[in-house]
Amino acid sequence: MQFVNVELNPNEQLNSVAGAMAYMTGNMRMEAVMEGGLMSGLKRTLSGSSLFLVKYSPQGGSGVVGLGGKVPGKILDIDVSKGGWIVQKTGYLGSEPSVKLDMAFQKKLTSAFFGGEGFILQKISGQGIAFVAACGDLNVVELRPGEQYKVSTANAVAWEESVSYDIAAAGGIKTSLFGGEGLFVTTLTGPGKIVIQSMTLQDLATALIPYLPTNNRD
Repeated sequence: MQFVNVELNPNEQLNSVAGAMAYMTGNMRMEAVMEGGLMSGLKRTLSGSSLFLVKYSPQGGSGVVGLGGKVPGKILDIDVSKGGWIVQKTGYLGSEPSVKLDMAFQKKLTSAFFGGEGFILQKISGQGIAFVAACGDLNVVELRPGEQYKVSTANAVAWEESVSYDIAAAGGIKTSLFGGEGLFVTTLTGPGKIVIQSMTLQDLATALIPYLPTNNRD
């Protein structure tokens, strides 16, 4: 697990999803706000974030706030001033107040049905730095125009808006049935950066099931 450790000077602020704060200095003020009003709050909820965002601001000098993800993994900082990003559901962790969090919809129904992330994704845009959390390790790849990566279902964490997203067949019938990746894989086409995670939350949960305690005394 990684922390986002942010030092804020007077008059600076940081936003995060509810429940992300791991620690903060004693002079840090924490306030739950419905950023953007009720409609924006509902959009955040539908995209896997929280209805209220938490706003941090230091009082009487600089202060520190630490944010953490909910699963073992990595946290990536993204500068959205250079362009918007599409992020997997629940990926957004926090950002500068000048960053906007909104819903994004899959462009094709096949992506929604077979992509592993559902119909609604997150979109982050505006100005400043945003933090994205995901399970496992992260690999950032910059695709050239027309270059493609085929990514296993649900392993695509985020990509720049310039990257097109679609679903393609994993291969022939034998490969689809016995290759372990299902019938479809995510196809990301450049130009732009993409972020791939080494492990998904579903992978982690599946690996832990055999070791969970049961009520069977035998």
